[in-house]
Amino acid sequence: MFIIDIALKNTPSMMSVQRKDAEAAKALYREVLEAMQNTASKVVLELTCEKQPDKKIAVLVSEIAAVQVSEQTGPGTTSGRPPGFFAMATETATTSSQRD
Repeated sequence: MFIIDIALKNTPSMMSVQRKDAEAAKALYREVLEAMQNTASKVVLELTCEKQPDKKIAVLVSEIAAVQVSEQTGPGTTSGRPPGFFAMATETATTSSQRD
């Protein structure tokens, strides 16, 4: 399984959907990235999840801050998901403060 995480502006939590194979995950990543680069004022992107077919997310493209794709290989954290954007930012901040 591959997880596509979407971080929204001014929102601490992530929205995510899953794809069964790498090609489908990369295609969705490219679709979200392209939508971010070509933002019209009120474009909405609707996403579905392959793991939970009834799960649907509609996102206002102008509110997307970041997108990430990762492979779910095993329990990386207590939630079973690898660290995302915010975990990496915390690690960077901790490393920087240790050098000072």
